[in-house]
Amino acid sequence: RTVTLNIIAPRSIPLETAVQRVRNDVIGALQRDGALPQGVVVDISGAADQLEATRNALSGNFLVAVVLCYLLLVAIFTHWGYPFVILTVVPLGIAGGIAGLAALNLIVRQPFDMISMGTVVNNPILIVDRTLQNVRSGMASAQAAVTEAVDARLRPIMMSMITTVFGLSPLVFLPGAGTELYRGVGVIVLSGPVFSALLTVTLLPVLLTTLLQFRRPRDAH
Repeated sequence: RTVTLNIIAPRSIPLETAVQRVRNDVIGALQRDGALPQGVVVDISGAADQLEATRNALSGNFLVAVVLCYLLLVAIFTHWGYPFVILTVVPLGIAGGIAGLAALNLIVRQPFDMISMGTVVNNPILIVDRTLQNVRSGMASAQAAVTEAVDARLRPIMMSMITTVFGLSPLVFLPGAGTELYRGVGVIVLSGPVFSALLTVTLLPVLLTTLLQFRRPRDAH
């Protein structure tokens, strides 16, 4: 004999929060009070089951994807340090996307759900590639090579950022049908590239210059 209980959470509560409340505050409380006998098996399925499967897949696949991206960049740049500099900026850009979602919650409530897992444009690759071209062409100063790379790649970086901002602004700031579902991913994809672009022209040149200056004395020996 089975009993099915359908629970529809309010739209203002994220699915993960609703599942946690049902598991801890409802099922857990009934088991602690003895209202559920030992032979009764309780299973949470439906959207909650899909959420758990998606989270488990993302937690494992994310680490594999990071390792594969790092190894691919190592093969492209033929160096272990430059890909590490690139991947150092990417998590900070993701943090910028989460900060943008937190800022949006000051105006409109938008939970962080599985759809809101955003992405960051890898602008640092442009700077690193141009810098290495400058070094190979004979620039003696690491600072000059990085400065020229930032000047040369600043325009495409800004073009990509500006088009992303203007393209996603209606989804984030103008309410309409379906915006409740995709506003979270919209604000992350909007604020992530903006924060990543700022880091690309500020933090990345410092890290890249330090790495080049560290390599020059070793290459001389």
